[in-house]
Amino acid sequence: MSDKPKLKVLVVDDEEDIIEIVTYNLEKEGYEVSAATDGMQAVKKARTFQPDLILLDIMMPNQDGVETCRQIRDIPELKNTFIVFLTARSEEYSEVAAFDVGADDYIHKPIKPRALVSRIGALFRRDNKKEPDSTKIEIRDLVIDRNSYTISKAGKTIILPKKEFELLYFLAKNPNMVFSRDELLKNIWGADVFVLARTVDVHIRKVREKIGDDYIFTVKGVGYKFNLI
Repeated sequence: MSDKPKLKVLVVDDEEDIIEIVTYNLEKEGYEVSAATDGMQAVKKARTFQPDLILLDIMMPNQDGVETCRQIRDIPELKNTFIVFLTARSEEYSEVAAFDVGADDYIHKPIKPRALVSRIGALFRRDNKKEPDSTKIEIRDLVIDRNSYTISKAGKTIILPKKEFELLYFLAKNPNMVFSRDELLKNIWGADVFVLARTVDVHIRKVREKIGDDYIFTVKGVGYKFNLI
């Protein structure tokens, strides 16, 4: 038997039958699962359970999934937690809102349990394949540390959610190179995650809000690049 700790998943949905089905299938695959039935409960449980991944519905009592995701992304110790929306809401604005607050994936209901488990497994496998890098990127007053997932600007620590960090790191690691939205989606989210091209724009905007506008530049009609100067 492996001594490797189980990956932990928090399932958040106000429908008990969905929690039961998802929990059964995840536990069968070796995950440790906890559950919450509304957004406020999810934030509290996430702090104590410290999940590796959160499956999150949008329409829930007391607090919706988008606001719940926003609050969880503000918890520093959960910065590397994957957040995947599993919802019946198929409107584009709901999907954009989800990625705007830091979602890693957006899955439409209904989905077969085996397909859901496969998507989750692919997310973890892709994360494990990321190239280790023990060096820091230091550009002007910005320091990006891939090992600790930390950023500092002029000595001040800046907290970025996982995908925002990876987007910034990727661009900074390839300075002065222009990448299209599709290239960034493929490199940061992966080919097996189906997200809108606008997701890149949303994440770029949020990174700029935190580190300033003088690092990542827009190349009209092409994409984005990180400027050294």
